[in-house]
Amino acid sequence: MNSSEIRKQFLDFFESKNHSYVKSAPLVVKDDPTLMFINAGMNQFKDYFLGNRIPSSTRIANTQKCLRVSGKHNDLEEVGHDTYHHTLFEMLGNWSFGDYFKKEAIDWAWELLTEVYKLDKDRLYVTIFEGDTTDNLEKDQEAYDLWKTHIAEDRIISASKKDNFWEMGDIGPCGPCSEIHIDLRSDSERKIKNGKDLVNNDHPQVVEIWNLVFIQFNRKKDGSLENLPDKHVDTGMGFERLCMAIQAKESNYDTDVFTPLIHFLAKETNQIYGNNEKIDIAIRVIADHVRAVAFAIADGQLPSNNKAGYVIRRILRRAVRYGYSYLGKEEPFIYKLVEILGNQFQTIFPEIQEQHDFIAKVIKEEEASFLRTLAVGIKKFNEIANTKQISGEFAFELYDTFGFPIDLTQLMASEKGMTIDMPQFEKCLEEQKNRSRNASQEDKSDWVILYEDDKEEFVGYEYLETEVKITRYRKVNVKGKDLYHLVFNVTPFYAESGGQVGDTGHIEVGDEKVFILDTKKENDVFIHITEKLPEHTNMVFKAVVNRKKRALTEKNHSATHLLQAALKQVLGNHIQQKGSLVNEKHLRFDFSHFQKVTDEELSKIEEIVNQKIRASIPLDEKRNVPISKAQEMGATALFGEKYGDTVRVITFDPEYSMELCGGTHVKSTSEIGMFKISSEASVAAGVRRIEAVTSEKAEEFFKNELQILNQIRELLKNPKDLIKTIESLSNENNELKKDIEKLENLTVASLKVELLDEIKKIGDINFIAKKLNIPSANALRQLAFDIRKDNENLFMVLAANIKDKPQIAVVLTDDLIAKGYNANSIIKELSVLIKGSGGGQPFFATAGGQYLSGLDKVVEKAKELVKIEN
Repeated sequence: MNSSEIRKQFLDFFESKNHSYVKSAPLVVKDDPTLMFINAGMNQFKDYFLGNRIPSSTRIANTQKCLRVSGKHNDLEEVGHDTYHHTLFEMLGNWSFGDYFKKEAIDWAWELLTEVYKLDKDRLYVTIFEGDTTDNLEKDQEAYDLWKTHIAEDRIISASKKDNFWEMGDIGPCGPCSEIHIDLRSDSERKIKNGKDLVNNDHPQVVEIWNLVFIQFNRKKDGSLENLPDKHVDTGMGFERLCMAIQAKESNYDTDVFTPLIHFLAKETNQIYGNNEKIDIAIRVIADHVRAVAFAIADGQLPSNNKAGYVIRRILRRAVRYGYSYLGKEEPFIYKLVEILGNQFQTIFPEIQEQHDFIAKVIKEEEASFLRTLAVGIKKFNEIANTKQISGEFAFELYDTFGFPIDLTQLMASEKGMTIDMPQFEKCLEEQKNRSRNASQEDKSDWVILYEDDKEEFVGYEYLETEVKITRYRKVNVKGKDLYHLVFNVTPFYAESGGQVGDTGHIEVGDEKVFILDTKKENDVFIHITEKLPEHTNMVFKAVVNRKKRALTEKNHSATHLLQAALKQVLGNHIQQKGSLVNEKHLRFDFSHFQKVTDEELSKIEEIVNQKIRASIPLDEKRNVPISKAQEMGATALFGEKYGDTVRVITFDPEYSMELCGGTHVKSTSEIGMFKISSEASVAAGVRRIEAVTSEKAEEFFKNELQILNQIRELLKNPKDLIKTIESLSNENNELKKDIEKLENLTVASLKVELLDEIKKIGDINFIAKKLNIPSANALRQLAFDIRKDNENLFMVLAANIKDKPQIAVVLTDDLIAKGYNANSIIKELSVLIKGSGGGQPFFATAGGQYLSGLDKVVEKAKELVKIEN
């Protein structure tokens, strides 16, 4: 049975048990500050467990893309080295929200595994929660009794809270769980040692394949447990491990989930998989990591230097490093695997195939970039490779600046008989982690419930003022500052989402006014952030949105829709949104495009948007449109965005702009006033960014530009033809530069003759140390190289006065470098004398400074250095 059939049988089985299929959520988490990536199948259903949303069905099944590479759930270092850990994996799951509970979950799990998949019952073991005295919880006798009807009692294992009590986090829904493990060892191995003794002991062939979680408690801030009003079931089965079990393989990597990737990599790198453990690990790492990177990019997360983007970049760089170090690949090649992935997942996750060209382009550019960095880092490493031990600070610099995993530095060190000060490295790493933790430290208290309320209602599309009640609040400490989070029964405040910033404003009652600093969404709840709590929280308040900020933000948001449509019209239908920011000051729009947008194209885009603004197109807003109908209408959706069963459709002319969007907008395009692009640039491989202004900010832009133009006219004495005058000045400037260059060449030639006459022999070294006046840094460089090419054993230090600024140049020939001399080291010692700094190569280095009178000391110090060396 191949992997596609295994997946289909799971979904078909639960469909027969009246479960609704729900598509996988995007990997990158939005509106949940506790998560960076989806790391479990239940993440997208968190609001249902928390009671913030009501599910469309009380029974759900799906396969969810998961990523475990950061935070508490981090499997990165095990990936490739063992047989069953992965960065990206699929989690098959079935859920009950207040419907069935333990009996059905256990009965159906056993039925699917043993009757549908035909797994050997004698190879299966189950675990149950043994109880915990600290939480005053007894053994899960109910689960034990249910399992007894299916499996022998000696195969039911009682396990601790660590293994068999599942919690969403430090606070929130939780409950006991029951795991199903399978023993995949040979019959002869099973006779020697009982599989029961290997459960939960990290044996590569005695592994957990399914976890049945029975959510029945809520963990409070003080650590205590309370019963939930409804009981839920949350299960998770690792798809890759299931395939290993059904296909009777010894490793997940031997299943058809990975073999197409592995076969390609072996052929591409001229290796034989299975002959050398180090090469096998490298191939497995790359096969695993490309899946994580490709799916993250497809879901809208590009590699970058920040947060989730940095995690994706690190995963890809880890794969590149393994290819470079163990497979001898010094050119990009990982991007070629995207085509295989697209074919593998086209029926269940079509986003890879739909964005194949874009994903491959991003990965290829990232590979090329890191390979260049890798070369620089290795060169930097080789510069200090004559020491016995590498400092922890240097190893950390390679890790932090050049993206070198510490094991790469250790490998290079061991090849040269060197060691690394690992305690020092670990200290640097821990200091960095502490800085990161402190920068994002946030302590939240429990919610104080004032009113029970099923669901907060957003009324901000119609109203900017309304009466509200505070239903709950909590105190939050962020970086040492106390803030409050307020939740209302209804709210006119738009919560930050879809690129649009959150509303600000205030609530008031009587003489008291409390300002809303920001509005954010957390697990589908609108959080209103304030610096203080109202004196009387049980009052009815008047909530008032900052009208001006909202109006300006709406103009920029609607202009973003018009911009996207114009981009497609001018550049092509390949344009896809890759990110946006909309606030009251400007708009920013990131989109997929593989080349710079020309000035002519930008002008055309701008012209189209302004035409649509002048056309005064009315907003056509449709709410609660079934997602299928919206797609039939041709509405543009975003990759990486999770949509519900019904959506909101925003249209400015159905033939021009129709998008799925939850943000706020102008009633007519004429309200935008005008639109002006302020910049266009690259932000990542295959991604361009346009920034623009509208309305009064656009007016300010033109006003400032006109003011600058008038100032230029005045400086040039108000010529009749401004362009012709500037061209004339530019030509004149170029001629003057040529004249200056000729004079500099004459000066260099004269100084060269003078310096050659002053060469002194110190031992076998030709030594020059001279203070001189020279017109430019370029002239100094030219002089240095002219003298270097005509001399052997040259040690030259030039202490130059360049327009009353001190600069030093140190020049060495290759024969001296071979004897251990290094211009880069020498310049660092000399630059102190002019209160400056600098650097360069072993043969040539320069430094600038502030202390002109220190040049004489530089010359004297150079003489001392030569004598010391000799």
